[in-house]
Amino acid sequence: MHKRLWLFLRGFFFVVALASLIAILGVGIWYWRSQGDGGTLISLSDTPGGRRPQGVGDWALGFYLQLNAERINKPASDDPTPIHFRVEAGETATSIGTRLQEMGLITDIELFRRFLQYNGLDASLEAGDYVLRHNMSMREIGEALQHSKVEEVTITIPEGWRAEQVAELLSKREIMDGSAFLAIVRQGEAVQHPLLASKPAGMGYEGYLFPETYRLPIQPAPEDILTRMLNTLQSRLPIGWESMAAAQGLTFHQVLTLASIVEREAVIPDERPAIASVYLNRLKQGMYLNADPTVQYAMGYQPDSGQWWKTPVTIEEYQGVNSPYNTYLNPGLPPGPICSPGINAIMAVLQPANTNYLYFVARGDGGHVFATTMEEHEHNVQTYMGGH
Repeated sequence: MHKRLWLFLRGFFFVVALASLIAILGVGIWYWRSQGDGGTLISLSDTPGGRRPQGVGDWALGFYLQLNAERINKPASDDPTPIHFRVEAGETATSIGTRLQEMGLITDIELFRRFLQYNGLDASLEAGDYVLRHNMSMREIGEALQHSKVEEVTITIPEGWRAEQVAELLSKREIMDGSAFLAIVRQGEAVQHPLLASKPAGMGYEGYLFPETYRLPIQPAPEDILTRMLNTLQSRLPIGWESMAAAQGLTFHQVLTLASIVEREAVIPDERPAIASVYLNRLKQGMYLNADPTVQYAMGYQPDSGQWWKTPVTIEEYQGVNSPYNTYLNPGLPPGPICSPGINAIMAVLQPANTNYLYFVARGDGGHVFATTMEEHEHNVQTYMGGH
């Protein structure tokens, strides 16, 4: 009995010793291979030969990854289409791997997680936006996720554009779906910002799409663009703008509304303060603004001419456009801005010229002639427009 037990134990320990020897030989072979180019196949380190294992668990994990090196370095497909990918702050490697697999960027969540663990990235991936591709290997994706590097596009929003024109530009440049952007702009509820405090409930973001050159990430969200526009507008306003608006008896929403009219009226930049003074003087006297651009805005897109701003507009059309934005038919300011005014138009409203002007007429070269009385104005109309 004792002899059989001894023989069993001897055989058992022999098998264990043999298995251990095989394991040691296997790890030794792996280590030998890892000193050459093979080590870099499972490492994100810049050290020649790849990362050096630390501890028994690290050796075992490295051995496992080396056995799967081909899968780690093989792309999920050959599709080179850029894919926008965002890592949220505090997101785990498992969550990231799950989303990567759902998007078809990797084929094995656990292998990816272990790969990140081996390279010390499982708990330290940088939150941010990335551009990945299906033809990137698991190793290349791991390298890309070390630093948030986003491909960018540059877009310039001109002064005096209405929201539809901005949306069209976004679509034309393939930055985003312009119709989705326009829907959020018209809704006016997606973004909260201090500058929106005086915006009436239910009013969209028309006028708040500040004209500027923007550097945007690939495939930005509409909310991202709107926030950038509002932040940029806020940064351009002078110190004390609130008191300047109060001095004119206007809220910021009303400042933007009047500035948008000035932006569309002024051809010569130096005339903006004088034009602003005309409209402010009319408001103080309870006169109709009779601003042509408000009618053009209300008329909307003109398919026959391909214009958003119909030119010219006849007197008959001024009287026939039934809209709260038609300042020939409605007293006071229109409900909101008609376009996105630049900072110079905004400043013209905040610091208008000190005049008694109530009228102006175009003289044909982009400039205007101003008048304080109807008699003067009628004379100017006869002189420069032949009575029309």
